[in-house]
Amino acid sequence: YCGPEDQAAHSRNGHRSPRNEVMFGPPGLAYVYFTYGMHHCMNVVCGAVDEPVAVLIRALEPVDGIDRMFANRAGDKPRKHPLRERDICSGPARLCQALEIDRELNGLDLTSDKRMWIEPRDAAPNKLVNTTRVGIGETGRWVEAPLRWYDADSAHVSRR
Repeated sequence: YCGPEDQAAHSRNGHRSPRNEVMFGPPGLAYVYFTYGMHHCMNVVCGAVDEPVAVLIRALEPVDGIDRMFANRAGDKPRKHPLRERDICSGPARLCQALEIDRELNGLDLTSDKRMWIEPRDAAPNKLVNTTRVGIGETGRWVEAPLRWYDADSAHVSRR
């Protein structure tokens, strides 16, 4: 991934600020930010120190703690339709709400912390899809850049 070259990245053109400082840290850190005044999103830093590269986690397939995730997503408002398991973490804001991810976890080392970590899959996806990203606005040629990957067999993908 090209990081600062990407005009949709928080580190575009080498931009460094208190908000994105974690992106300049070592790989494996959680970069959590608040967006649109209501949602948290989480990225995983994957560049070397001082190379501001992070990848947005758009969705995941819940394995453990599903009841708690349902409760976290349910909120106080009544729903028109029941929440389905495949929708619990299908989207960056939904994922953060389900897992109670907020700015308190910004900078968390996902390679060693006991509160949250990344585990390897038992098997590689059968079919990876490479396509354009979702919700990056007007960023010139970067709107069409094929920088999004997902497992074609997963029902938990946020958008296809």
